[in-house]
Amino acid sequence: MKEYVIITDSGCDMEYEVLAQWGVRCIDLFYRKAEEDVLYPNSSVNLPDFYAQMRAGIVYQTSAINPDDCREAFVKALDEGKDVLYIGLSSGISTTSNVARLTAEELAAEYPGQDIRVVDSLCASGGLGMLVYFAVKKQREGMPLNELYDHLTALVPKLAHWVTVEDLQYLKRGGRISATAAFAGTVLNLKPVIHVDDEGKLANTAKVRGRRQAVRHLADKYAQLAEQTDGEYFITHADCPEDAKALESMIEEKYGRKATSISQIGPVIGAHAGPGTLALFFLGAER
Repeated sequence: MKEYVIITDSGCDMEYEVLAQWGVRCIDLFYRKAEEDVLYPNSSVNLPDFYAQMRAGIVYQTSAINPDDCREAFVKALDEGKDVLYIGLSSGISTTSNVARLTAEELAAEYPGQDIRVVDSLCASGGLGMLVYFAVKKQREGMPLNELYDHLTALVPKLAHWVTVEDLQYLKRGGRISATAAFAGTVLNLKPVIHVDDEGKLANTAKVRGRRQAVRHLADKYAQLAEQTDGEYFITHADCPEDAKALESMIEEKYGRKATSISQIGPVIGAHAGPGTLALFFLGAER
């Protein structure tokens, strides 16, 4: 079997050390303060400071993958004589996967005989991280690149994302809810429950009164939709580790399984969802 490299981007919200242990290469995405022109790589962030600044009113914006960075990462692997499997942030919220696809098409003529596959994960945060995790498992089992590409493509529509946020103002700013809904929800202590749909876009599904009930709602979604109720799941959070552990405990108490991964949400997602965001990811019969 010809050797291949798995590459992803920092929209996966997995720790760089973990990706390195998996043998996965990661392309940094960038963020900036709204009033500044300076771009910062995801890898440079101090997340407690980042979320403290958001709570203090600082607005952050994000950028899709830099085409030059994408090309450099692909070329490095190709020059090593390896094929490439890129698993990228959802095209429903970013142009990142499309940039990667165009880059792959350009490089195909320059590297005849080498294979470059791009998977639009239609996932974000730990959903993307989980897809990368499954890819690594299959790679280690010896699955060839073409088979792994088909395997991941089949998994994408089954990777469920269930999310709740602490502060509705961030969703309002991003145009996800109206100013009226944000105001009413704040007054009534309503917490939206959101999922990522089949097009990789955010979709509001419910409003739950109170944070504890919102966390419980995520655990209930695992109970209702998980392909296997003892199956693996990932949790990500934006500076709310206690809620992440509470969610894990709810699932563990009922099904006896701890999260495969609990990680922090980085700037790519956090800038839009805000501090206090909590997300659960698992394989379901559908999203």
